Amino acid sequence: MTSGDFCWMDLKTHDLAGTVKQLATRLGWQCAVDPDDWRRATVISIGGYPIGTLSDLSAPIYPPGTPPHVAFYLAVDDADRRAEAAAAQGAQVLVPPFDAGDQGRIATLIDPFGAVVSLWQRTPGHGWRHPAGLRNAPYRMVLTCPDPDRTAHFYRDALGAPLHHADLRLSAAVASPPQWQLALSSDHNASASTDEGITFSMESRFTPS
Repeated sequence: MTSGDFCWMDLKTHDLAGTVKQLATRLGWQCAVDPDDWRRATVISIGGYPIGTLSDLSAPIYPPGTPPHVAFYLAVDDADRRAEAAAAQGAQVLVPPFDAGDQGRIATLIDPFGAVVSLWQRTPGHGWRHPAGLRNAPYRMVLTCPDPDRTAHFYRDALGAPLHHADLRLSAAVASPPQWQLALSSDHNASASTDEGITFSMESRFTPS
């Protein structure tokens, strides 16, 4: 994925062992500690391609009561400049840009419409690199929101993200803040969830080779 596209996810759970088993059974995802990672992160892979990490919410960096969720990372050309531009257009910067070891710089914000997104100025070799059409791999990002046009303008103008691999869908009434969701490539339309309620949609865009 290039700059301006989503490129990674971090699934945060209270049940690390259980979630590992559920992801394997329901999606065919493999989880293993990366011995070369500076954090010794648990990496999620499909077909040998890394697609995300798994984080334990019992770690002291997380406030008590933090619910299970997925953090999605948007590739940007300059995390500091993009975070500043986002704030100028009404976003709330939750985590200012910081160095993430040898993997680049990361920031997290709430966009002006309520969706949380993390920015990642990556060093080469990090992020999604799986081939298009790989079954149960990330396919597209989806955001259901009350104003897709204004949302698209914010991501393009402030974050330099044309969102070529994302769908902004209109919802006239949003009871809770909008949340980015991940659609997986599949040969049928369905969804899969962990026992903690983290859900991934599956879209029938898989083309057999």
